[in-house]
Amino acid sequence: MAKNKKVTLATLEPSEAARVLERLIAAHPEFRGEAEEIARSVLGAVSFDSIADEVEDALRGFDLDDLNQRAGPHSWGYTEPSEAAWETLEEALEPFLEDMKRHLKLGLEAEALEICKGILLGLYQVRNETEDEFLGWAPDFPADKAGHVLADWIAGGKRPAFPRDFVKQYLPEWPRICEKAERKRAK
Repeated sequence: MAKNKKVTLATLEPSEAARVLERLIAAHPEFRGEAEEIARSVLGAVSFDSIADEVEDALRGFDLDDLNQRAGPHSWGYTEPSEAAWETLEEALEPFLEDMKRHLKLGLEAEALEICKGILLGLYQVRNETEDEFLGWAPDFPADKAGHVLADWIAGGKRPAFPRDFVKQYLPEWPRICEKAERKRAK
């Protein structure tokens, strides 16, 4: 590396930044409490509307080229375009679901609820994209996945019901999805 180039924290990859933090805490154990507090504040900084925008962007980020890479004949058989679209959309949604589950495991239920609301709203915002060259191949995906997201929210134990006022205000065409999830919870 040339001597005139500076290495700054902003240039580090996430794994490198994690190693720096580990070494810093090892060298200065008195920083552990403050680092934990900062981590909690970072994990707590979620809002459903920003998550919804990210989910929507992730689901709208595909075109016919993406579909053609997965659909059609392959050495192992044939993949229907609708199946390829579903698989791609599921993969795009997975990081958001994992983040919600991670927050639940950490006991950050209010933050997990914000993520859940964001995922649902993002799905809702792409629900009528039947004319979209990619989303049109999986028209039932948003509503179907919304049910699964709610099931994941409920599955974690005794948490409050999903807020009906949120459904009424932001997901007015999907009240049955929430009602169905609540019925499953009651069983």
